[in-house]
Amino acid sequence: MTVYDLTLAELRAKLDKREISAVEVTKTYLDRIAATNPALNTFITICNETALAEAQAADQAIAAGKAQALTGLPIAAKDIFNTAGLRTTCASRILDNYVSPYDATAIARIKEQKAVIVGKLNMDEFAMGSSNENSAFGPARNPWNQDLVPGGSSGGSAASVAARQAVASLGTDTGGSIRQPAAHCSVVGLKPTYGRVSRYGVIAYASSLDQVGPVTRDVRDCALMLQAIAGYDPADSTSVNTPVADYQSNLTGDLKGLKIGLPKEYFVEGLDDDVRKAVELAADKYRELGAEIIEVSLPHTSYAVACYYLIATAEASSNLARYDGVRYGLRAENTENLVDMYMQTRAAGFGSEVKRRIMLGTYALSSGYYDAYYLKAQKVRTLIRQDFLNAFESVDALLTPVAPTPAFALGEKVNDPLQMYLSDIYTIPVNLAGTCAMSLPCGFSTDERPIGLQLIGKPFDEATLLRTAHAYEQATDWHKKQANI
Repeated sequence: MTVYDLTLAELRAKLDKREISAVEVTKTYLDRIAATNPALNTFITICNETALAEAQAADQAIAAGKAQALTGLPIAAKDIFNTAGLRTTCASRILDNYVSPYDATAIARIKEQKAVIVGKLNMDEFAMGSSNENSAFGPARNPWNQDLVPGGSSGGSAASVAARQAVASLGTDTGGSIRQPAAHCSVVGLKPTYGRVSRYGVIAYASSLDQVGPVTRDVRDCALMLQAIAGYDPADSTSVNTPVADYQSNLTGDLKGLKIGLPKEYFVEGLDDDVRKAVELAADKYRELGAEIIEVSLPHTSYAVACYYLIATAEASSNLARYDGVRYGLRAENTENLVDMYMQTRAAGFGSEVKRRIMLGTYALSSGYYDAYYLKAQKVRTLIRQDFLNAFESVDALLTPVAPTPAFALGEKVNDPLQMYLSDIYTIPVNLAGTCAMSLPCGFSTDERPIGLQLIGKPFDEATLLRTAHAYEQATDWHKKQANI
């Protein structure tokens, strides 16, 4: 077994015993990235020099007995996180030359533990997409089958972990952007409760929906990563000052008395037969492990996609107004006046999907339409959140599919926005409700495409969510299977 086959927890043990150095680990991963990235296109920026410098500092910390959970471990970050001194593009031409002067809080927290940042990962431009095909740097590819999408928008985050290019990664989830690619790449992805992890320094798409989370190979690694990045941040006005549990100690495997709900609205027409079968078998496994499975109802589920694409696009329209060519990023040349510079800069800098969403959002916020669209969507959002809170009065967690189908082919949906948007039908409600959820591997389709299981937890109850996921993972072997690349 090579170094890059080890989990975060296994690597931590070897580093602490001084069986291997952080520099050796980092060099192995950088070699792995160099060998596999031309085929997968997972990285936008590879940090060869800075990563080795960080690895040397990690070795010094380990030698001094000051190692923490992530010290010396090679981690990659979605290119939506501001990283001091490194290019941060958000996979957009409009930020092609932008170098951040500061670190996002999530980046600062893993740096405090002396983690090694090996690179910035490919994504859908401004996190707008479900397939990673909207990147200005070309699509990332699925390590299990390079003709398939890795999912989006955190496609690079999931594919890099599945391809063993990083031991873990950071992503963001606005409507499923961690969970859906994690499912398509057969890795573990967690979207924490809104407010659990700081959004400071994360380039905004939809500010009331975006949330930072980890992508890892197994649930224990996920708990370690969440422990490092969770917690209150006064720099983020939406950060919630609530205690952070000891997530590792909750991975007991004990599910006695746990009640898990199956939302009947999630098992309807349009759900792929292989996905349905895999999720139903997972529910059977939970019964074997001692959990009680109960059917529940989330009656406003059918409104979620329409509600999301009004709120998210409206917020995107507002957030992306700052990209005007004046202060940073791309600026169009040979323009006649200020308005012409704005128009040419934004026309050249934004891709078609970003333009589509800006137009949708601007329309929804325009005079005469605000009440009919945006305000109504916010009222529906409240009903969707209440559905979840009502369900959680009788169950501890919910069990659903992550996506209606396994990973689809590159190019299959790129010209059909509605079909692409429906890829997130099972993940979007969680963001609207603001609660926590995660994806973990639960099988493969008949043609060997990965399938993910979604667990949804109560607000700020990531501890129970991780415990529930870990028990299933330990009772199955899906997380041990590796993409052959």
